[in-house]
Amino acid sequence: PQKGTEARKLFNDAQVILKQMIENNWVEADGVIGLFPAQSVNESIQLLDPETGEITETFEFLRNQEEKADGVHNLCLSDFVAPADSGVTDYVGFFAVTAGLGVEKYADRYAAENDDYNSIMVKILADRLAEAFAEVLHVYVRKVYWGYAPDEKLALPEMLAENYQGTRPAPGYPACPEHSEKRKLFDTIKGEEAGIQLTENYAMYPGASVCGYYFSHPQSQYFNVGRIGKDQVIDYAERKRLTVEDVEKLLAQNINY
Repeated sequence: PQKGTEARKLFNDAQVILKQMIENNWVEADGVIGLFPAQSVNESIQLLDPETGEITETFEFLRNQEEKADGVHNLCLSDFVAPADSGVTDYVGFFAVTAGLGVEKYADRYAAENDDYNSIMVKILADRLAEAFAEVLHVYVRKVYWGYAPDEKLALPEMLAENYQGTRPAPGYPACPEHSEKRKLFDTIKGEEAGIQLTENYAMYPGASVCGYYFSHPQSQYFNVGRIGKDQVIDYAERKRLTVEDVEKLLAQNINY
């Protein structure tokens, strides 16, 4: 009521299309998760074979470098996994979900009828359903599959306000802005088996898809890597076995020089 006539019309139109999507089974959803023993070494997270303890894959992350007030940490996602020399058994999770399987033919049908409004609406609703799928799957991870918060009891508003333990940052977002690590993520959990493909530029297809990491640490939080210096670019290139020039292209929006 506070947002005015156009917002109410948009909401009501969306409900009509959403009802059709549900009643006529326009959209199929699928997803995959994986939970792995892990340890951190500086800005890297190493996955470990549960039988042998050998390193099976390494994920590379970036650290915020801006000047902070005393006592405020320059965070990296690897901070939320126990260090290799800590003696603590820890884990990290990955997920990839979609709610866009089959949706394009209905969006295309509307477009063929010159109904661009509903064509876009179908795509937007599929995108929202994918985000909702990621949200509800995270509940099951926290309470059942990983089970680090089995007694969690949150009302929906509290859940949407992220008043739970742990985070699920997605590649390309401020805490992990570099997209190419998606390739490792998909290979690790066989993301393609959920019907999601990665393009050569690491975009997901169908577009109504979400992937990311699960962290359980009680102090894990979302943050912005922001601008980084040449020293970290060089280090990141060495860790990923890429040239500095390649990394500069991957991180163009984060470089401060």
